Amino acid sequence: MRDAIYSEWVPAGTFVKIMVVFVSAIILFVLSITFLTNVALQNPFWIAVSASVLSFLLLMFRNYRGLEIRVSDKMLQVNYGIFNHKKIPLENIVSCELAKASFRRYGGVGVRLGIDGSWAYTTSFGDAVKIIQRKGRPFVFSSNNSKQICNILNQTKK
Repeated sequence: MRDAIYSEWVPAGTFVKIMVVFVSAIILFVLSITFLTNVALQNPFWIAVSASVLSFLLLMFRNYRGLEIRVSDKMLQVNYGIFNHKKIPLENIVSCELAKASFRRYGGVGVRLGIDGSWAYTTSFGDAVKIIQRKGRPFVFSSNNSKQICNILNQTKK
């Protein structure tokens, strides 16, 4: 999508970063204790489990470290990691609204199904854009410039 009217990178929120650091520190602490107490030599299974969990956590954070938003004259594209790509033709957008990505509605950050039936790609509990489509569920995604995206989408529809 080279002819982008708008482009934005929304990094993972502070809460997510703090949780990754906290959980990684706990796993590293457990690994260091197993080495210091020679448990690693007696049962290497715990090293494999801890290292696997830490690797998985860091790969997941790397994959979901941010959201890429692009708007062209024909398409809205939101990419969240390797596997989550949402493309919505502008002609299928009924409306664009400002929204909040709350814990109460989505139960966390990431790729979520809200209690209101909407799909969400959220990086933090903050400002978001809600897209109402002609067919399908509403789609919500985090943005640092929600108002600007809605203005662009509403103007290109006219």
